[in-house]
Amino acid sequence: QVQLVESGGGLVQAGGSLRLACAASGPTFSNYAMGWFRQAPGKEREFVATISRSGGRTYYGDTVKGRFTISRDNVKNTVYLQMNSLKPEDTAVYYCAAKSTLSNIEVVVTPGRYNYWGQGTQVTVSS
Repeated sequence: QVQLVESGGGLVQAGGSLRLACAASGPTFSNYAMGWFRQAPGKEREFVATISRSGGRTYYGDTVKGRFTISRDNVKNTVYLQMNSLKPEDTAVYYCAAKSTLSNIEVVVTPGRYNYWGQGTQVTVSS
């Protein structure tokens, strides 16, 4: 069982930056590919970014590519999402998720393939 706890959300002006963190507890964080998703009110959950269990491969949603960066620290059992040049349309609850994998290069964009989810952290971008 993996428990995920997100932090770092808040209120920021358009053009600003935030760094989200997702701390994992449980066995062997490095056995999991990790992902970030977001959900705005009245909208479906949207893929944001994913990183392989080794950290060597990443993949981004089109709406955040070039502005957001996902990274992980397998010693600290934490995955990060650096968000720059934030826009009002980035406002959402951001969730991290973990998927058990044997592959060092697997990245996962489909929410249904993840095994564990955090409780989410609110990000609000004002115009």
